Amino acid sequence: MHTRILGQGLEVSAIGLGAMGMSQSYGPNPGNRDDMITVLRSAVDAGVTFFDTAEVYGPYVNEELVGEALEPIRDQVVIATKFGWDIRDGEMAGLDSRPEQIRRVADASLKRLRTDVIDLFYQHRVDPDVPIEEVAGTVGELIAAGKVRHFGLSEASSATIRAAHAVQPVTAVQSEYSLWTRDPEAAVLPTLAELGIGFVPFSPLGKGFLTGTVDASTTFGDGDIRRRVPRFEQENLAANQALVEHVADLAARKGVTPGQIALAWLLAQQPWIVPIPGTRRTSRIQENAAATQVALSADERADLDGLARRVGVQGDRYNAAHMAYVDR
Repeated sequence: MHTRILGQGLEVSAIGLGAMGMSQSYGPNPGNRDDMITVLRSAVDAGVTFFDTAEVYGPYVNEELVGEALEPIRDQVVIATKFGWDIRDGEMAGLDSRPEQIRRVADASLKRLRTDVIDLFYQHRVDPDVPIEEVAGTVGELIAAGKVRHFGLSEASSATIRAAHAVQPVTAVQSEYSLWTRDPEAAVLPTLAELGIGFVPFSPLGKGFLTGTVDASTTFGDGDIRRRVPRFEQENLAANQALVEHVADLAARKGVTPGQIALAWLLAQQPWIVPIPGTRRTSRIQENAAATQVALSADERADLDGLARRVGVQGDRYNAAHMAYVDR
């Protein structure tokens, strides 16, 4: 797999791996921890060098999993994790990006990840009670201390990105972006292009929808976050089916999978975009990695660029409570 450069010269594989689903959010968690360690290590064999986790995934257990899996090959990979939540009794109790909390999280994450430095440290969500300049300054101090290499933001607005970058250069911004979630295009992506900041789309496969494996008849278990996402309500899934069918038709003509088309489209948007699809299966990691070899013609790209606008996307990407945390 070829590599790409995020901001501040951080080199990573063109496609990374989001590890969240190995510990939460997509139904019953895998019963065998060793299986997930095998999957994580198989990603390195497939050329993946960029791994994404967070203290809140689990909470804590996902960082521990990633740390154990990657410890023997730590010098070959880039690990990103996140701060910014107030976690009480295993639950998110709100946001907390106070400087003392950022420092506490950094130290705890270093232990769980079994490493002496965090390659990329994101603010998971913007905390309106703590000035972003203070957050950026605190991470800058951690960088100066050698505990962190790079600073990132997640689901931040253009104005927040600019304010943070003026204090401590931002290496990457992580937000949801895919063929059916195009929100960053209006303001965030132009800002990143101007400032030389990389972009890391999460849910690049639409939480599974863009793979063609989800339709209006799909049901989600109690532990699956898609039960709470308006876009995955039965009526909305039926309305959105035309979009994924269009992607599937193109995939069939090219002899690839719908998911590979969705990833190839993202890769074609900018050379500093690095999607991080998640999976629990080695076969999916290999499929996703192969998306780097899928070429889209100018006509195919133009067709996909306008797909969401032509077909329409029904349903919000988060429920109202979670939407309040984005684009701050």
